Amino acid sequence: MAKSETRWICQQCGWSYVRQMGKCSHCGAWDSLIETVIESENVSTHATSIATARAHPQPLNEIKASGEDRIPIALNEFARVLGGGLVPGSIVLIGGEPGIGKSTLLLQVAALLGSATRPVLYISGEESPRQIKMRAQRLGLREDTVHLLPETAVDAMLAEADALGTLQALVVDSIQTTHAEDLNSAAGSVSQVRECASRLQRWAKVQGVPVLLVGHVTKQGAIAGPKVLEHIVDTVLYLEGDPFHTYRLLRSVKNRFGATSEVGVFEMREQGLVEVANPSEAFLAERVVNVPGSAIAVTMEGTRPLLVEIQALASHTSFGNPRRTVNGLDFNRLLLVVAVLTRRVGLRLADQDVFANVVGGLQIEEPAADLALAVALASTLKDRPVAADLALIGEVGLSGEIRSVGQLEDRIKEASRLGFRKVIIPRSLGRQKPRLPAAVEAVTVRSVHEAIDRALA
Repeated sequence: MAKSETRWICQQCGWSYVRQMGKCSHCGAWDSLIETVIESENVSTHATSIATARAHPQPLNEIKASGEDRIPIALNEFARVLGGGLVPGSIVLIGGEPGIGKSTLLLQVAALLGSATRPVLYISGEESPRQIKMRAQRLGLREDTVHLLPETAVDAMLAEADALGTLQALVVDSIQTTHAEDLNSAAGSVSQVRECASRLQRWAKVQGVPVLLVGHVTKQGAIAGPKVLEHIVDTVLYLEGDPFHTYRLLRSVKNRFGATSEVGVFEMREQGLVEVANPSEAFLAERVVNVPGSAIAVTMEGTRPLLVEIQALASHTSFGNPRRTVNGLDFNRLLLVVAVLTRRVGLRLADQDVFANVVGGLQIEEPAADLALAVALASTLKDRPVAADLALIGEVGLSGEIRSVGQLEDRIKEASRLGFRKVIIPRSLGRQKPRLPAAVEAVTVRSVHEAIDRALA
Protein backbone atom coordinates (compact mmCIF):
# COMPACT_ATOMS: atom_id res chain seq x y z
CA MET A 1 0.00 0.00 0.00
CA ALA A 2 1.06 3.56 -0.68
CA LYS A 3 2.29 5.45 2.34
CA SER A 4 0.72 8.90 2.81
CA GLU A 5 1.85 11.96 4.73
CA THR A 6 0.45 15.44 5.31
CA ARG A 7 2.39 18.49 4.17
CA TRP A 8 1.63 22.21 4.05
CA ILE A 9 2.46 23.50 0.56
CA CYS A 10 2.75 27.15 -0.47
CA GLN A 11 0.41 27.93 -3.36
CA GLN A 12 2.74 30.64 -4.67
CA CYS A 13 6.14 28.97 -4.86
CA GLY A 14 5.44 25.27 -4.14
CA TRP A 15 7.65 25.10 -1.02
CA SER A 16 6.49 22.48 1.47
CA TYR A 17 6.47 22.44 5.29
CA VAL A 18 5.71 19.79 7.87
CA ARG A 19 3.46 22.18 9.86
CA GLN A 20 1.24 25.19 9.30
CA MET A 21 2.92 28.59 9.15
CA GLY A 22 1.38 32.00 8.66
CA LYS A 23 4.07 33.15 6.23
CA CYS A 24 6.08 31.22 3.67
CA SER A 25 9.75 31.69 4.54
CA HIS A 26 10.77 30.91 0.95
CA CYS A 27 8.74 33.47 -1.06
CA GLY A 28 7.35 35.67 1.74
CA ALA A 29 3.65 35.15 0.88
CA TRP A 30 1.14 35.31 3.74
CA ASP A 31 -1.66 32.74 4.27
CA SER A 32 -0.60 30.76 1.20
CA LEU A 33 -0.01 27.35 2.84
CA ILE A 34 -2.60 24.65 2.09
CA GLU A 35 -2.76 21.27 3.79
CA THR A 36 -2.06 18.51 1.25
CA VAL A 37 -1.97 14.72 1.54
CA ILE A 38 0.98 13.29 -0.43
CA GLU A 39 1.16 9.69 -1.60
CA SER A 40 4.76 8.52 -1.64
CA GLU A 41 4.20 5.59 -4.06
CA ASN A 42 1.58 7.06 -6.33
CA VAL A 43 2.39 6.79 -10.05
CA SER A 44 -0.17 7.40 -12.78
CA THR A 45 -0.74 4.60 -15.26
CA HIS A 46 -1.00 7.16 -18.05
CA ALA A 47 2.31 8.73 -17.08
CA THR A 48 3.86 5.25 -16.88
CA SER A 49 2.65 4.33 -20.37
CA ILE A 50 4.21 7.45 -21.82
CA ALA A 51 7.44 7.01 -19.89
CA THR A 52 7.90 3.46 -21.25
CA ALA A 53 8.74 4.89 -24.68
CA ARG A 54 12.23 5.90 -23.63
CA ALA A 55 14.43 8.08 -25.81
CA HIS A 56 17.98 7.20 -26.80
CA PRO A 57 20.89 9.59 -27.40
CA GLN A 58 21.54 10.61 -31.00
CA PRO A 59 24.37 12.56 -32.61
CA LEU A 60 23.31 16.11 -33.34
CA ASN A 61 24.24 15.85 -37.02
CA GLU A 62 21.89 12.85 -37.48
CA ILE A 63 18.81 14.63 -36.16
CA LYS A 64 16.54 15.89 -38.95
CA ALA A 65 15.52 19.51 -38.56
CA SER A 66 11.87 19.91 -39.46
CA GLY A 67 12.12 23.69 -39.34
CA GLU A 68 9.25 23.83 -36.83
CA ASP A 69 6.56 24.26 -39.47
CA ARG A 70 3.92 26.41 -37.86
CA ILE A 71 0.17 25.96 -38.04
CA PRO A 72 -1.22 29.18 -39.57
CA ILE A 73 -3.97 31.08 -37.74
CA ALA A 74 -6.40 33.38 -39.55
CA LEU A 75 -6.27 35.74 -36.55
CA ASN A 76 -3.17 37.73 -37.49
CA GLU A 77 -2.64 39.49 -34.15
CA PHE A 78 -2.70 36.19 -32.27
CA ALA A 79 -0.32 34.58 -34.76
CA ARG A 80 1.97 37.60 -34.53
CA VAL A 81 2.35 37.29 -30.77
CA LEU A 82 3.15 33.58 -31.11
CA GLY A 83 5.84 34.35 -33.69
CA GLY A 84 3.96 33.41 -36.86
CA GLY A 85 1.64 30.59 -35.80
CA LEU A 86 1.33 27.56 -33.53
CA VAL A 87 4.26 25.15 -33.37
CA PRO A 88 3.17 21.48 -33.40
CA GLY A 89 3.69 19.89 -30.00
CA SER A 90 3.99 23.22 -28.18
CA ILE A 91 2.04 24.12 -25.06
CA VAL A 92 0.75 27.69 -24.62
CA LEU A 93 -0.51 29.20 -21.36
CA ILE A 94 -2.87 32.21 -21.50
CA GLY A 95 -3.61 34.13 -18.30
CA GLY A 96 -5.71 37.17 -17.50
CA GLU A 97 -8.23 38.76 -15.15
CA PRO A 98 -11.71 37.20 -14.87
CA GLY A 99 -13.98 38.39 -17.66
CA ILE A 100 -11.15 39.84 -19.75
CA GLY A 101 -11.97 37.55 -22.71
CA LYS A 102 -9.68 34.50 -22.43
CA SER A 103 -12.39 31.93 -23.21
CA THR A 104 -13.81 34.09 -26.00
CA LEU A 105 -10.41 34.44 -27.63
CA LEU A 106 -9.59 30.74 -27.45
CA LEU A 107 -13.00 29.74 -28.80
CA GLN A 108 -12.41 32.05 -31.77
CA VAL A 109 -8.93 30.58 -32.29
CA ALA A 110 -10.29 27.03 -32.03
CA ALA A 111 -12.95 27.69 -34.67
CA LEU A 112 -10.35 29.22 -37.01
CA LEU A 113 -7.77 26.49 -36.45
CA GLY A 114 -9.96 23.41 -36.86
CA SER A 115 -11.28 21.77 -39.99
CA ALA A 116 -13.69 18.95 -40.79
CA THR A 117 -10.85 16.41 -40.99
CA ARG A 118 -8.66 17.87 -38.20
CA PRO A 119 -10.96 19.33 -35.53
CA VAL A 120 -9.98 21.13 -32.35
CA LEU A 121 -10.96 19.54 -29.03
CA TYR A 122 -12.20 22.22 -26.63
CA ILE A 123 -12.28 20.93 -23.04
CA SER A 124 -14.08 23.06 -20.46
CA GLY A 125 -14.21 22.45 -16.75
CA GLU A 126 -16.08 25.67 -15.98
CA GLU A 127 -18.86 25.92 -18.58
CA SER A 128 -21.40 23.49 -19.98
CA PRO A 129 -21.54 22.68 -23.71
CA ARG A 130 -24.78 24.68 -24.00
CA GLN A 131 -23.08 27.80 -22.66
CA ILE A 132 -20.21 27.44 -25.11
CA LYS A 133 -22.71 26.77 -27.92
CA MET A 134 -24.51 30.03 -27.10
CA ARG A 135 -21.23 31.95 -27.19
CA ALA A 136 -20.26 30.39 -30.53
CA GLN A 137 -23.60 31.39 -32.04
CA ARG A 138 -23.28 34.93 -30.71
CA LEU A 139 -19.81 35.22 -32.22
CA GLY A 140 -20.91 33.71 -35.53
CA LEU A 141 -18.24 30.98 -35.52
CA ARG A 142 -18.03 27.78 -37.53
CA GLU A 143 -19.35 24.93 -35.40
CA ASP A 144 -18.20 21.89 -37.38
CA THR A 145 -14.52 22.49 -36.61
CA VAL A 146 -14.72 22.27 -32.80
CA HIS A 147 -15.57 19.31 -30.55
CA LEU A 148 -16.66 20.12 -26.99
CA LEU A 149 -15.89 18.00 -23.93
CA PRO A 150 -17.00 18.93 -20.38
CA GLU A 151 -14.35 17.14 -18.31
CA THR A 152 -11.98 17.87 -15.45
CA ALA A 153 -10.04 14.60 -15.10
CA VAL A 154 -6.80 14.88 -17.05
CA ASP A 155 -6.53 11.16 -17.85
CA ALA A 156 -10.07 11.11 -19.23
CA MET A 157 -9.25 14.19 -21.34
CA LEU A 158 -6.24 12.55 -22.92
CA ALA A 159 -8.11 9.28 -23.49
CA GLU A 160 -10.87 11.11 -25.37
CA ALA A 161 -8.26 13.06 -27.34
CA ASP A 162 -6.57 9.82 -28.37
CA ALA A 163 -9.94 8.30 -29.34
CA LEU A 164 -10.74 11.20 -31.69
CA GLY A 165 -7.66 10.50 -33.76
CA THR A 166 -5.96 13.34 -35.59
CA LEU A 167 -6.43 16.68 -33.84
CA GLN A 168 -5.37 20.13 -34.93
CA ALA A 169 -5.10 21.44 -31.37
CA LEU A 170 -6.29 20.84 -27.80
CA VAL A 171 -7.74 23.63 -25.62
CA VAL A 172 -8.10 23.23 -21.84
CA ASP A 173 -10.19 25.84 -20.00
CA SER A 174 -8.83 25.99 -17.37
CA ILE A 175 -5.78 24.27 -15.89
CA GLN A 176 -6.92 25.19 -12.35
CA THR A 177 -10.09 23.08 -12.72
CA THR A 178 -8.19 20.06 -14.03
CA HIS A 179 -7.27 17.29 -11.63
CA ALA A 180 -5.52 13.93 -11.60
CA GLU A 181 -7.67 11.26 -9.96
CA ASP A 182 -4.69 9.47 -8.41
CA LEU A 183 -3.77 12.55 -6.33
CA ASN A 184 -5.66 13.28 -3.14
CA SER A 185 -5.25 17.06 -3.21
CA ALA A 186 -7.99 19.39 -4.43
CA ALA A 187 -8.12 20.78 -7.96
CA GLY A 188 -6.14 23.99 -8.31
CA SER A 189 -3.56 23.07 -5.66
CA VAL A 190 0.15 23.13 -6.39
CA SER A 191 0.49 19.38 -6.80
CA GLN A 192 -2.57 19.12 -9.08
CA VAL A 193 -1.62 22.04 -11.33
CA ARG A 194 1.96 20.84 -11.65
CA GLU A 195 1.05 17.21 -12.36
CA CYS A 196 -1.75 18.00 -14.84
CA ALA A 197 0.43 20.44 -16.75
CA SER A 198 3.25 17.86 -16.90
CA ARG A 199 0.95 15.18 -18.29
CA LEU A 200 -0.48 17.53 -20.90
CA GLN A 201 3.04 18.55 -21.87
CA ARG A 202 4.17 14.93 -22.32
CA TRP A 203 1.08 14.16 -24.41
CA ALA A 204 1.65 17.23 -26.61
CA LYS A 205 5.29 16.30 -27.29
CA VAL A 206 4.46 12.67 -28.10
CA GLN A 207 1.42 13.38 -30.28
CA GLY A 208 2.78 16.55 -31.90
CA VAL A 209 -0.46 18.43 -31.15
CA PRO A 210 -0.35 21.98 -29.74
CA VAL A 211 -2.09 22.48 -26.39
CA LEU A 212 -3.55 25.82 -25.26
CA LEU A 213 -4.19 26.26 -21.54
CA VAL A 214 -6.19 28.93 -19.72
CA GLY A 215 -4.71 30.00 -16.38
CA HIS A 216 -6.36 31.97 -13.58
CA VAL A 217 -4.49 34.90 -12.03
CA THR A 218 -4.05 35.97 -8.42
CA LYS A 219 -4.86 39.36 -6.89
CA GLN A 220 -1.32 40.46 -7.72
CA GLY A 221 -1.87 39.68 -11.43
CA ALA A 222 0.39 36.60 -11.61
CA ILE A 223 -0.83 33.25 -12.90
CA ALA A 224 -2.19 31.22 -9.99
CA GLY A 225 -0.18 28.21 -8.93
CA PRO A 226 3.55 27.65 -8.61
CA LYS A 227 6.02 29.38 -10.91
CA VAL A 228 6.96 25.92 -12.20
CA LEU A 229 3.76 26.01 -14.27
CA GLU A 230 5.26 28.79 -16.39
CA HIS A 231 8.52 26.83 -16.69
CA ILE A 232 6.73 23.75 -18.01
CA VAL A 233 4.98 25.47 -20.91
CA ASP A 234 6.66 26.81 -24.06
CA THR A 235 4.80 30.12 -24.30
CA VAL A 236 3.17 32.36 -21.68
CA LEU A 237 0.70 35.00 -22.84
CA TYR A 238 -1.16 37.57 -20.75
CA LEU A 239 -4.44 39.08 -21.90
CA GLU A 240 -4.55 42.56 -20.40
CA GLY A 241 -6.86 45.52 -20.62
CA ASP A 242 -8.67 48.22 -18.74
CA PRO A 243 -12.19 47.00 -17.90
CA PHE A 244 -13.50 50.48 -18.74
CA HIS A 245 -12.03 50.40 -22.26
CA THR A 246 -12.76 48.10 -25.17
CA TYR A 247 -9.12 47.43 -26.08
CA ARG A 248 -7.37 44.22 -25.04
CA LEU A 249 -3.63 43.59 -25.24
CA LEU A 250 -2.25 40.08 -25.69
CA ARG A 251 1.31 40.26 -24.35
CA SER A 252 3.99 37.58 -24.67
CA VAL A 253 6.26 37.24 -21.63
CA LYS A 254 7.85 33.91 -22.58
CA ASN A 255 8.18 32.31 -26.01
CA ARG A 256 10.58 29.55 -26.95
CA PHE A 257 9.67 29.89 -30.61
CA GLY A 258 9.47 33.68 -31.03
CA ALA A 259 10.20 37.10 -29.61
CA THR A 260 9.18 37.98 -26.08
CA SER A 261 7.41 41.20 -25.11
CA GLU A 262 5.41 41.01 -28.35
CA VAL A 263 1.95 42.57 -28.17
CA GLY A 264 -1.25 42.00 -30.12
CA VAL A 265 -4.09 44.53 -29.92
CA PHE A 266 -7.77 43.53 -29.97
CA GLU A 267 -11.02 45.37 -29.51
CA MET A 268 -13.91 43.78 -27.61
CA ARG A 269 -17.08 43.98 -29.67
CA GLU A 270 -20.39 42.13 -29.88
CA GLN A 271 -18.85 39.66 -32.35
CA GLY A 272 -15.95 38.91 -30.00
CA LEU A 273 -12.35 40.07 -29.98
CA VAL A 274 -11.61 41.86 -33.25
CA GLU A 275 -7.98 42.47 -34.14
CA VAL A 276 -6.82 46.06 -34.50
CA ALA A 277 -4.59 46.30 -37.56
CA ASN A 278 -3.41 49.86 -36.81
CA PRO A 279 -3.19 50.31 -33.01
CA SER A 280 -1.53 53.74 -33.16
CA GLU A 281 -4.38 55.18 -35.19
CA ALA A 282 -6.91 53.63 -32.82
CA PHE A 283 -5.23 55.11 -29.71
CA LEU A 284 -5.13 58.56 -31.31
CA ALA A 285 -8.65 58.47 -32.79
CA GLU A 286 -10.24 60.68 -30.10
CA ARG A 287 -7.32 63.05 -29.68
CA VAL A 288 -8.14 66.76 -29.35
CA VAL A 289 -5.36 68.89 -30.86
CA ASN A 290 -4.05 72.25 -29.64
CA VAL A 291 -4.96 71.55 -26.01
CA PRO A 292 -2.37 72.19 -23.25
CA GLY A 293 -1.20 69.14 -21.34
CA SER A 294 -1.18 66.66 -24.25
CA ALA A 295 1.86 65.17 -26.00
CA ILE A 296 2.47 62.23 -28.33
CA ALA A 297 5.01 59.56 -27.33
CA VAL A 298 6.40 56.88 -29.64
CA THR A 299 6.88 53.66 -27.65
CA MET A 300 7.85 50.11 -28.58
CA GLU A 301 5.74 47.10 -27.65
CA GLY A 302 7.92 44.17 -28.65
CA THR A 303 8.91 44.85 -32.25
CA ARG A 304 5.95 47.15 -32.95
CA PRO A 305 6.15 50.95 -32.58
CA LEU A 306 3.04 52.53 -31.06
CA LEU A 307 2.03 56.18 -30.88
CA VAL A 308 0.09 57.03 -27.73
CA GLU A 309 -1.25 60.23 -26.26
CA ILE A 310 0.07 61.16 -22.83
CA GLN A 311 -2.04 63.68 -20.91
CA ALA A 312 -0.88 65.62 -17.86
CA LEU A 313 -2.63 68.06 -15.56
CA ALA A 314 -1.24 70.21 -12.74
CA SER A 315 -3.57 71.93 -10.31
CA HIS A 316 -2.88 73.96 -7.17
CA THR A 317 -3.23 71.65 -4.17
CA SER A 318 -5.60 72.25 -1.29
CA PHE A 319 -3.61 70.05 1.09
CA GLY A 320 -0.22 70.16 2.70
CA ASN A 321 1.22 67.36 0.60
CA PRO A 322 0.50 67.51 -3.16
CA ARG A 323 -0.85 64.36 -4.77
CA ARG A 324 0.78 62.40 -7.58
CA THR A 325 -1.71 60.27 -9.53
CA VAL A 326 -0.76 58.22 -12.58
CA ASN A 327 -2.61 55.81 -14.89
CA GLY A 328 -0.78 53.77 -17.53
CA LEU A 329 2.73 54.90 -16.53
CA ASP A 330 5.21 53.80 -13.90
CA PHE A 331 4.62 55.85 -10.74
CA ASN A 332 8.35 56.07 -10.01
CA ARG A 333 9.02 57.45 -13.51
CA LEU A 334 6.45 60.18 -12.85
CA LEU A 335 8.21 61.13 -9.61
CA LEU A 336 11.55 61.21 -11.44
CA VAL A 337 10.22 63.50 -14.20
CA VAL A 338 8.58 65.83 -11.65
CA ALA A 339 11.84 66.08 -9.70
CA VAL A 340 13.85 66.86 -12.85
CA LEU A 341 11.36 69.54 -13.96
CA THR A 342 11.48 71.12 -10.50
CA ARG A 343 15.26 71.08 -10.01
CA ARG A 344 16.71 71.31 -13.53
CA VAL A 345 14.05 73.29 -15.43
CA GLY A 346 12.77 75.48 -12.61
CA LEU A 347 9.07 74.66 -12.92
CA ARG A 348 7.07 75.08 -9.73
CA LEU A 349 5.46 71.73 -8.94
CA ALA A 350 5.92 71.55 -5.15
CA ASP A 351 2.45 73.02 -4.53
CA GLN A 352 0.72 71.33 -7.50
CA ASP A 353 -1.34 68.14 -7.66
CA VAL A 354 -0.01 66.24 -10.69
CA PHE A 355 -2.12 63.83 -12.72
CA ALA A 356 -0.80 61.78 -15.68
CA ASN A 357 -2.72 59.44 -17.95
CA VAL A 358 -2.10 57.28 -21.04
CA VAL A 359 -5.15 57.42 -23.31
CA GLY A 360 -6.65 54.07 -24.32
CA GLY A 361 -5.80 51.99 -21.25
CA LEU A 362 -2.30 51.09 -22.48
CA GLN A 363 0.36 50.34 -19.85
CA ILE A 364 3.74 51.86 -20.77
CA GLU A 365 6.83 50.62 -18.97
CA GLU A 366 9.73 51.74 -21.17
CA PRO A 367 11.47 55.04 -20.31
CA ALA A 368 11.25 56.37 -23.89
CA ALA A 369 7.97 58.08 -22.92
CA ASP A 370 9.70 60.27 -20.29
CA LEU A 371 10.21 63.19 -22.68
CA ALA A 372 6.56 63.26 -23.76
CA LEU A 373 5.48 63.21 -20.09
CA ALA A 374 7.85 66.07 -19.23
CA VAL A 375 6.63 68.20 -22.17
CA ALA A 376 2.98 67.48 -21.31
CA LEU A 377 3.57 68.67 -17.73
CA ALA A 378 5.35 71.79 -18.91
CA SER A 379 2.55 72.43 -21.40
CA THR A 380 -0.16 72.35 -18.74
CA LEU A 381 1.85 74.56 -16.37
CA LYS A 382 2.56 77.20 -19.01
CA ASP A 383 -0.87 76.77 -20.60
CA ARG A 384 0.68 76.45 -24.04
CA PRO A 385 -0.28 73.55 -26.38
CA VAL A 386 2.15 71.25 -28.18
CA ALA A 387 2.06 71.33 -31.98
CA ALA A 388 -0.43 68.82 -33.40
CA ASP A 389 2.13 67.24 -35.77
CA LEU A 390 4.92 66.83 -33.18
CA ALA A 391 6.01 63.52 -31.59
CA LEU A 392 8.59 63.07 -28.83
CA ILE A 393 11.10 60.29 -28.20
CA GLY A 394 13.64 60.16 -25.38
CA GLU A 395 14.53 59.09 -21.85
CA VAL A 396 15.02 61.73 -19.17
CA GLY A 397 18.10 61.46 -16.96
CA LEU A 398 18.56 62.83 -13.44
CA SER A 399 20.84 65.60 -14.73
CA GLY A 400 18.12 66.80 -17.06
CA GLU A 401 19.75 65.27 -20.13
CA ILE A 402 17.85 63.37 -22.85
CA ARG A 403 19.23 59.87 -23.28
CA SER A 404 19.14 57.60 -26.30
CA VAL A 405 16.53 54.92 -27.03
CA GLY A 406 16.55 51.93 -29.34
CA GLN A 407 14.92 51.33 -32.73
CA LEU A 408 14.76 55.03 -33.55
CA GLU A 409 14.18 54.59 -37.28
CA ASP A 410 11.18 52.31 -36.78
CA ARG A 411 9.64 54.81 -34.36
CA ILE A 412 10.06 57.75 -36.72
CA LYS A 413 8.70 55.80 -39.71
CA GLU A 414 5.56 54.97 -37.73
CA ALA A 415 5.14 58.62 -36.76
CA SER A 416 5.57 59.69 -40.39
CA ARG A 417 3.01 57.15 -41.57
CA LEU A 418 0.42 58.70 -39.25
CA GLY A 419 1.04 62.24 -40.49
CA PHE A 420 3.53 63.63 -37.93
CA ARG A 421 5.99 66.02 -39.58
CA LYS A 422 8.33 66.84 -36.68
CA VAL A 423 10.01 64.55 -34.14
CA ILE A 424 12.13 65.59 -31.16
CA ILE A 425 14.89 63.03 -30.49
CA PRO A 426 18.06 62.90 -28.33
CA ARG A 427 21.07 64.63 -29.86
CA SER A 428 23.32 61.63 -29.18
CA LEU A 429 21.18 59.62 -31.57
CA GLY A 430 21.04 62.55 -33.95
CA ARG A 431 24.80 62.23 -34.46
CA GLN A 432 24.22 58.73 -35.86
CA LYS A 433 22.18 60.33 -38.68
CA PRO A 434 19.41 57.73 -38.92
CA ARG A 435 17.65 57.37 -42.24
CA LEU A 436 14.49 59.43 -41.95
CA PRO A 437 11.48 59.82 -44.23
CA ALA A 438 11.68 62.91 -46.42
CA ALA A 439 8.54 64.44 -44.90
CA VAL A 440 9.83 64.30 -41.29
CA GLU A 441 12.01 66.91 -39.61
CA ALA A 442 14.16 65.58 -36.76
CA VAL A 443 14.91 68.09 -34.01
CA THR A 444 17.81 66.97 -31.82
CA VAL A 445 18.04 68.16 -28.20
CA ARG A 446 20.41 67.56 -25.32
CA SER A 447 18.34 68.59 -22.31
CA VAL A 448 14.77 68.68 -21.08
CA HIS A 449 14.90 72.48 -20.97
CA GLU A 450 15.81 72.64 -24.67
CA ALA A 451 13.14 70.09 -25.59
CA ILE A 452 10.43 72.07 -23.79
CA ASP A 453 11.49 75.29 -25.53
CA ARG A 454 11.37 73.58 -28.93
CA ALA A 455 8.08 71.78 -28.29
CA LEU A 456 6.24 74.84 -26.95
CA ALA A 457 7.72 77.38 -29.39
